[in-house]
Amino acid sequence: QVQLVESGGGLVQAGSSLRLSCTASGRTFSSYSMAWFRQAPGKEREFVAAITWSSGSTYYTNSVKGRFTISGDGAKNTVTLQMISLRPEDTAVYYCAAESDYYGDPTYDGGMDYWGKGTLVVVSS
Repeated sequence: QVQLVESGGGLVQAGSSLRLSCTASGRTFSSYSMAWFRQAPGKEREFVAAITWSSGSTYYTNSVKGRFTISGDGAKNTVTLQMISLRPEDTAVYYCAAESDYYGDPTYDGGMDYWGKGTLVVVSS
């Protein structure tokens, strides 16, 4: 069984920074990409950022471009999300996900095979 475990969430003020981390454990697996999604209270889960290991390409939703940076190690199936200039609208549960069976669109949650349980980020104004 594969487990993805997120860490690094917390309560911060607007303008602050946080660094989220995601580590895989359990059964060994290979991934084509890893990504972060988030779900704000009362809203649908949305894509935040992704990285594909073969090309090193990164993808971001428009609202976080220039503020969030995704990085990681494909061999270890670890991924981090560096977040700066946080805004109250960034408040959400942040989920780590991994694409193990190739789907080809790391921004689509339906293409992800493994998920963490999430870490809560609260940004106060």
